[in-house]
Amino acid sequence: MPAVSSRGRGRRTIAEINMVPFIDVMLVLLIIFMVTAPMITPSVVDLPSVGKAAKQPDKVIQIVIQKDERLELVSDGKTDSATLPSVAASVKRLVGDEQNTAVVISADRTVKYETVVQVMDSLQRAGIARVGLSVQLAP
Repeated sequence: MPAVSSRGRGRRTIAEINMVPFIDVMLVLLIIFMVTAPMITPSVVDLPSVGKAAKQPDKVIQIVIQKDERLELVSDGKTDSATLPSVAASVKRLVGDEQNTAVVISADRTVKYETVVQVMDSLQRAGIARVGLSVQLAP
């Protein structure tokens, strides 16, 4: 008679997820949500209206920075040249007493960013509040 070898089969692990605790947790959460849902009060959201939008500027002054870093001021179809130290005074002169005037800076793509920042800094030091940058999509 051949010898029968025992292969040491003990307890095997079951590779199935035990769903009972998962279902218990889901039922408890469902009960909690069902109890607390009626207690939540709907709130009113105040949406902005068109009447509250910022007023469009009465006048727009454009500062154009050319490739050779020359500055040009364009206002009401007129073009004046300016230098970096005098650009703020020139813009203040063009703005005058009008409070609702916007200044737009546009520069050639080859101009150093430092030049644009210097123009913005001089306008800010002069007290000009509405300054923006012109953005155009590449062709």
